Amino acid sequence: MNNNKLKITFLGGVGEIGKNMTCLEYNNEIVIVDAGLTFPDDELPGVDIVIPDMTYLIENKAKIKALLLTHGHEDHIGAVPFLLQQLQVPIYGSRLTLALVENKMKEYPKVKYKAIAVKPKNVLKLGSFSIEFIKVSHSIAGSLALSITTPVGTVVHTGDFKVDYEPIDGEMTDLPRLGEIGKKGVQLLLCESTNVCRKGYSMSEKSVGRALDEIIKNHANNRIIVATFASNIHRMQQIMDIAEKYKRKIAFTGRSMINVSEVALKLGELKFNRENIVDIEKVDKMDDKEILIMTTGSQGEPMSALTRMAAGEFKSLKIRENDLIILSASPIPGNEKNVYNVINALYKLGADVIYDELADVHTSGHACQEELKLMHSLVRPKFFIPIHGEYRHLKTHKELAMTLGMDGRNVLLPSIGMQVELGNNSIKEVGFVKAGQRLVDGMGIGDMDSNVLRERKQLSEDGICVVCVNINNIAGEVVGEPFIITRGVVYADEQESFVQDAKACIIASLKESDLRGVEPSMIRASLRRNISNFIFKRTKRRPMILTIVTLE
Repeated sequence: MNNNKLKITFLGGVGEIGKNMTCLEYNNEIVIVDAGLTFPDDELPGVDIVIPDMTYLIENKAKIKALLLTHGHEDHIGAVPFLLQQLQVPIYGSRLTLALVENKMKEYPKVKYKAIAVKPKNVLKLGSFSIEFIKVSHSIAGSLALSITTPVGTVVHTGDFKVDYEPIDGEMTDLPRLGEIGKKGVQLLLCESTNVCRKGYSMSEKSVGRALDEIIKNHANNRIIVATFASNIHRMQQIMDIAEKYKRKIAFTGRSMINVSEVALKLGELKFNRENIVDIEKVDKMDDKEILIMTTGSQGEPMSALTRMAAGEFKSLKIRENDLIILSASPIPGNEKNVYNVINALYKLGADVIYDELADVHTSGHACQEELKLMHSLVRPKFFIPIHGEYRHLKTHKELAMTLGMDGRNVLLPSIGMQVELGNNSIKEVGFVKAGQRLVDGMGIGDMDSNVLRERKQLSEDGICVVCVNINNIAGEVVGEPFIITRGVVYADEQESFVQDAKACIIASLKESDLRGVEPSMIRASLRRNISNFIFKRTKRRPMILTIVTLE
């Protein structure tokens, strides 16, 4: 690579929501920004999480200077344990972000790593890179934007942000500093695009607090259960303050809610009197008006506390008619069905439910159009690459930038694996590296082309058929009747006739061949082919076929 060029590689978070990971490279030095995960859809059966393919980083591990974390959400730190198992690289982030990483790393006690906490306005020198950390508002405390000075100019990476004029911690996004950096000259802006399709401004977090206060005040005699994101510490703080105001004790439930509250309390990011906290096991013995329960499950996650409450399967607490459940979150795209299933189940149990369609009980942590315009106007970049969004978000963000005077030729739309070269007066795509998805489940880390995944998809879509045949290898004859088991292939009322016809098909196909001395593997292959054709003609399905041949 030429000395006067900066290479930017996108390993995640572009053309998709989640698993954010971007690399900046100058000569033989690389800094990584974020290492996130995403969650699988229905096309990935049995997969727990999805992380970026880190092949490029592993191949260039000698060049890597640091991992810079913008904040502590899973789509930005979820892949850190997997990265640290492959690379010995120091991590920089806010105290809360690193505390959440530390909590994750407890599951990997053998992995040693170095974590260095930074604060807004700190400047970090890493070889050819000089990184300034800038305070931004988001739905988690300790969020940072990055101003990265390189030999070809300054790159501003916004991380996830919003412009909240009433921040809970009293510290706004540092607009003055962003303006100062913009005046000095910014070569490239990498700006998040999650809410670019929403006009106007995002609602202030304090507005949510006011709405929650009004609801809780007006339901003085109800037992109140609030489901929200465990990482939204500012939301948790407001809920706890409101509970204390109306003399309610607080109970936490859900592992992440308990873990994050403990971490945040230890760091001073969350402030509450431990005497106001009660164990969830004691809640049923308290008067309804004396308790507020904070829980996970705002996204209808199958194993979350709220989902189990809705199903009547939560041992410590049963939903009843005097319960008011507040979902202080909006469904993440793709989770709508799960969320509304939980809401319906809660209503059926007699509870009342308030969610974002009924009241202002949630606000996004991401900038809407007017806030994005403000960021562009302050930073005034020469070149722009929209990040953190699906293609429609990136395209809309390009159009937004162009309404502010940005030349469309200076905007580049990235995709996974793309490498971009930034010079003093140019930006261009220069190729692609190996990138994409790695799939993580209890078995370890796999990829999209794995036999395991293909087999899971086949089982989930078309079922399985097991055929057992006993053959006299000397006489070349079938002994007894074939044995057939199917799951997910035919309906119960068709099963008997299907099995009989399948047996007849197997016997007829075997009679066509001289089986004396034939290897079992050849018989199995013939069986598999014939029964597969029979099933497809009968059902138009291609189930997994397992054949077992025993010889006498």
